[in-house]
Amino acid sequence: MSKVMQVMEEKFMPIAGRIGSQRHLVAIRDGFVSIMPLMIVGSLAVLVNNFPVKAFQNFMVNIFGEEWTSVGGNVWTGTFAILALLVVATTSYHLAKSYNADGLSAAVVSLATFIILTPVTPDFGLSYEWAGAQGLFVAIITALITTEIFRLLYNSKFTIKMPDGVPSGVVKSFKALIPAIVILVLVSLIQALFVLIGDTSLHEIVFNTIQKPLQSLSDSLPTALIIAFLNHLLWFFGLHGTNILGPIIESIYMPLIIKNQELFSAGVSAFDVPHIVTKPFFDSFVFMGGSGTTLALIIAVFIASKSAHYRSISSLSAPAGLFNINEPIMFGLPIVLNPMMLIPFILGPIVLTITSYLALSLGLVPKTIAMLPWTTPPIVSGYLVTGGSWRGIALQVINLAIAIMLYIPFIRAVDKAELKNQNTAA
Repeated sequence: MSKVMQVMEEKFMPIAGRIGSQRHLVAIRDGFVSIMPLMIVGSLAVLVNNFPVKAFQNFMVNIFGEEWTSVGGNVWTGTFAILALLVVATTSYHLAKSYNADGLSAAVVSLATFIILTPVTPDFGLSYEWAGAQGLFVAIITALITTEIFRLLYNSKFTIKMPDGVPSGVVKSFKALIPAIVILVLVSLIQALFVLIGDTSLHEIVFNTIQKPLQSLSDSLPTALIIAFLNHLLWFFGLHGTNILGPIIESIYMPLIIKNQELFSAGVSAFDVPHIVTKPFFDSFVFMGGSGTTLALIIAVFIASKSAHYRSISSLSAPAGLFNINEPIMFGLPIVLNPMMLIPFILGPIVLTITSYLALSLGLVPKTIAMLPWTTPPIVSGYLVTGGSWRGIALQVINLAIAIMLYIPFIRAVDKAELKNQNTAA
């Protein structure tokens, strides 16, 4: 075990650390984080509109009329329907700020670039088909490339410089003028070529060749297991696995939950929506208490441990753990770089990924149809994320029981070692 730990520390951790701090991946991650409040509001609107309780639906109709769901529909239009527009702006902003360039100007130019590349409807309106989740990959590519070109031109000598005394907002606007002209003209020429040569668009090419195949692969048990394994392996070595893998998880799994929401809003049952593995799938059924299902670890400590140290750490960590915040237990027990906890910390989430996937794929539990704050406590999240089904709660309880049983033998082993150390010290 010590040799494996040494190899991982020397070879794996430096690579993972560099990936986690890579500015483009960080910009994508921060871009999604910036719009997360809107995603949660949009999900709650879908959930309220389609809450599967007949008495609630009748009550709303009697009070507000048959069109009461139009309010939630409008909220969805302002959130998920323009997801790609939001992501291109926020990702560009964060990437430009990492270079100390004008983030607002970069975001505006990137947004304009994306709109140029987006097909229009017959009446010359912006197509929601590509402004939402289906245009997500083009949004990310556009944000990264446009911002790189923008910051190179913005920091070059080919900009308009204003005299001293001019307000800073005006100075920034004129400095961004030439970069904006160059980028928008160049992108307009590219879009014209797409239309002229193939009567197609960059959106269609990227969606059919990259995004669609990746989403098909991601909505599978093997891919879900890889995500679960890598996330916890990174965490074990003290690296924030959720943040490092965040750009991948958000880019691939966000369109899947949005597709489920669209169909659920159209009246399709949560059992019959297509996608099993989504971000809420991990948050609600695997990461209960945080990565490693550490809520189960806290409960296992109370059941099996006699060590004052472990019980006090668990007592302090329990309130945060209920809201899926697990840094106190991760570094206080500790789990990080603790070989005795490596197996249950990684094996537990892998087992729960399998049980959750089977439960949803066999139709025992509805699939996920709502984005919730990641701090939503278990039981509540299981109910809401499955469209108000008790089966989601039941799956969470079963998964917690499985994780507790996996943790208990290892807790007893480390507890014996801890008590022996305490007796020796005494």
